[in-house]
Amino acid sequence: MKELLKNMLFMGAGAAFLTKEKIEELKNELVDKGKLTQDEGKELVDEWMKKSETLKDQFELKLNQMVADQIKKMNLATAEDIQELRRKIEELQVAINARAEE
Repeated sequence: MKELLKNMLFMGAGAAFLTKEKIEELKNELVDKGKLTQDEGKELVDEWMKKSETLKDQFELKLNQMVADQIKKMNLATAEDIQELRRKIEELQVAINARAEE
């Protein structure tokens, strides 16, 4: 599971880092060949970058959900669980101290 998550993270990060470079490359090729004007190329890059950002956000949400699901399946304590235990320990310490003073 850890390896799967690591690979997914690297794939997502790699795609995000390569996207801008590859999009710029493609735009430059199309502009050089006269298939796009500079303005059209800029518009195309902007549009693709927005789409790339949306896909990256969706990927992160999906990855976070997968991790949360795995943590739940593994029955690991959450931050809320730990906070609740700390609160109960404090209550017990107060009760013990109160009895000791009697």
